[in-house]
Amino acid sequence: MNVCVCVKQVPSTETKIRVNTQTGFVDATEIEWVINPYDEYALETALRLREKAGAGTITAIALGPERVKTALRTALAMGADSAVQLTAPEFDGIDALAVGRLLAAAVKRQPFDLVLCGKQAVDDDQAAVPPAIAHFLGIPHVSVVAELAADFAAGSIVVRREVEGATEVVHARVPCLVTVQKGAYEPRYPTLKGMMASKKKEIPVLAAAELEIDPAALTRRLTYIEDRLPPGRKPGRVLEGTPEEVVPELARLLREEAKVL
Repeated sequence: MNVCVCVKQVPSTETKIRVNTQTGFVDATEIEWVINPYDEYALETALRLREKAGAGTITAIALGPERVKTALRTALAMGADSAVQLTAPEFDGIDALAVGRLLAAAVKRQPFDLVLCGKQAVDDDQAAVPPAIAHFLGIPHVSVVAELAADFAAGSIVVRREVEGATEVVHARVPCLVTVQKGAYEPRYPTLKGMMASKKKEIPVLAAAELEIDPAALTRRLTYIEDRLPPGRKPGRVLEGTPEEVVPELARLLREEAKVL
């Protein structure tokens, strides 16, 4: 059993986001970076599969700058066997299709039965990279899975997806790619022993040349213009007086200002 788990490093959901007024983009100087929460569910699923099978290898793969090693070492501390970082100046600003191309190239460098990803990243919510990985690997994929069982000896998996009002059961042959949502398993915490061991493991760094990717194939079809915080809420108004006096004014405000009537 060989499983590759693609992880992304994202801002913690507890981080207070600020926009740099000079650049128009999110100010990253005080951001706490963590593994994408859905990718943690994917990693936990891989660990459970290995425990049930009694053998196997788990490789965590991430694309990003030097700080991404922190996320990969967390994955190692949780129980992954190895980790790979993809980084190079030519990767800056690429779109989801190109990210999928790079991650697929990294997966191809080793034997694999299954590729696991989180259902989406909580920073951009695109959910576009996993299908791109499956496309470039030429394998089927099943998205938004809550529970996964595998029989690698038979070369098959069974997954359960929550759909409106029902549970959908999908049988698939391996190799395939599955995106995982919050479901049957809670991600485990890294152990102290795991954290100490992760610091000693070497994390290979791959660029376009090692991945045999032509830099011209790294597309940039999306342009980020700016980041904006949600508009602040207007202060509430308190109407004073008797019900006979307040109700007509309230109806007028709802009709003319709030425009909900």
